[in-house]
Amino acid sequence: MLKLCGFHLSNYHNKVRIALLEKGVPFEEDPTCTPSQKDEFVARSPMGKVPFLELDGGRRLAESEVIVEYLEDAYPQKPLLPKDPFERAKVRELVTVTELHLELPARRLYGHVFFKRPASEEVIRAVEKDLPNGVRALTTKLAYGRDILEDLAPLKPYLKMLGERPAFARVNEDRKAAQAALSKK
Repeated sequence: MLKLCGFHLSNYHNKVRIALLEKGVPFEEDPTCTPSQKDEFVARSPMGKVPFLELDGGRRLAESEVIVEYLEDAYPQKPLLPKDPFERAKVRELVTVTELHLELPARRLYGHVFFKRPASEEVIRAVEKDLPNGVRALTTKLAYGRDILEDLAPLKPYLKMLGERPAFARVNEDRKAAQAALSKK
């Protein structure tokens, strides 16, 4: 049985969960895994990060995109990527651009947006400058009071469709519950 180690607030953990759920691959979760540089954790995850996937025989994989590509190869019955090599590359390109140029800059505002921690005006403006128009509407509405996706109207129906898929809805509800539980502490 595959074991996914991570926590429901992690975008990268949730990326792997969605892939597992969409593909119908049985797995269990270890939600007690939180990033750590302690020796026993680094022995399981070389960078001390989540997510990581534990496979049979004590084997492990780290890094969300590596895990998703492994799942695509190991469980080809329900592919998440197109068959055509160019189209597959375009999907991978989209994932890389999204993670490097949307999620990574937006991450600088997560404490401010999701946990009400103060952010300097300098950081807020720097992130606004760095974020291309494809950033998720939720983050921009909360951080800037406007929806940057307004210029990308065709993306909204796609995001709506994703939100209605059972795997996405389940992961999103779990993320919201984890966030609510954290904010009560």
